[in-house]
Amino acid sequence: MSDFILIIDDEQRIVDLAKLYLEKDGFTVRSANDGLVGYRQIIETLPALVILDLMLPGMDGLEICRKVRATSDVPIIMLTALSDDVDKIVGLELGADDYLTKPFNPRELLARVKAIMRRINRDAAAPVEGAVTVGNVTILPERRAVEIDGRTVDLRMKEFDLLLMLARNIGKVFTRERLLEVVWGYDFAGETRTVDVHVAHLRHKLGGMTPSIETVWGIGYKLEVR
Repeated sequence: MSDFILIIDDEQRIVDLAKLYLEKDGFTVRSANDGLVGYRQIIETLPALVILDLMLPGMDGLEICRKVRATSDVPIIMLTALSDDVDKIVGLELGADDYLTKPFNPRELLARVKAIMRRINRDAAAPVEGAVTVGNVTILPERRAVEIDGRTVDLRMKEFDLLLMLARNIGKVFTRERLLEVVWGYDFAGETRTVDVHVAHLRHKLGGMTPSIETVWGIGYKLEVR
């Protein structure tokens, strides 16, 4: 993986503004104004993080996200000018780590980038712990794999991290804000809808597991053994 951030956006003023704040904070930034060109850069150079616009010429952001997630877990922050939550949710379901709606505060973009990079560095430095078994689910951190009754289930990076967090704390209730802080690395009030989408995805993919992710209304989530 390279050590630069790639911005894919066809609005040059957005690119320039983001670059200004990111480079001022010490990040190396590259950019592409076309979706197809940007996708090729991701595949060929493996940036540390991608800031990806939804509406692009050549190839739209959702298609880029879908294609990238087939082969890579590179963090993706999606930018969208659309106010419809459906578009944001689709982006998260395709594997985007986070999103911001245009117009956005560049300081918030910088904060989210730094939060993701802190998490990456923290995970890389952390010792790998042993397997966690809850009911008929076995989580193998070293392989970043999940098995239900011996059958491997394919989870995306954040889905795995979220499940592992809950499994290591059976019965403990976590607020959405706390899950954002621990799993996503946010130290500010992030977008809690991100958590809800990932929980929904986990429930769908792990439909055969005996522990269940329970909603604690008005608070957040916990993992319970049935």
